[in-house]
Amino acid sequence: MADFSSALMTWGTLGFVVLLCLVGVLMSMLSLSGSWLVVLAAVIALLLGRAFPSLWVVLAFVGVAALLEGVEFFAGAWGVTRRGGSRAGGVAAVLGSFVGLCLGALIPIPILGPLLGMLLGGFGLVFLVEWNRLQRHDAAAHIAWGSVLAKVLMIFLKVCATIGMSAVLIIGIASA
Repeated sequence: MADFSSALMTWGTLGFVVLLCLVGVLMSMLSLSGSWLVVLAAVIALLLGRAFPSLWVVLAFVGVAALLEGVEFFAGAWGVTRRGGSRAGGVAAVLGSFVGLCLGALIPIPILGPLLGMLLGGFGLVFLVEWNRLQRHDAAAHIAWGSVLAKVLMIFLKVCATIGMSAVLIIGIASA
């Protein structure tokens, strides 16, 4: 009987961890903080006394998730300045993306509304700032696209990192 309950606990833990990791990857695809769900899965596995992950693995996951959040916050500004935009355009990218994310919840497309709002808000505010500065539509649009491209690149990076963390966690738990 003890072997059965131990096996049930192992498979139950693994199943729950896999579920959290899958939801985390899906959230990352929508530019949400899915990597933190993988961190939560690792913490739960650690607290259940599993052989894997260790505290160091959990702390590494926390570091990766925090780094992703920090980089994402400034990705739009980086994309703007990389394309020749002003510092004000970089600030506009951060603010426009945040406001767009909030207002995007009003777009009647479940889950994708905030993502579209974030991209449109970042583009729109950067375009206005840079058009005001340069008085040229084409140059302002070129710079504003930098915000969008940087955000899309950041989503790709978040998805890759979340998949990587998930793979380490799932394989580690399954093989321990």
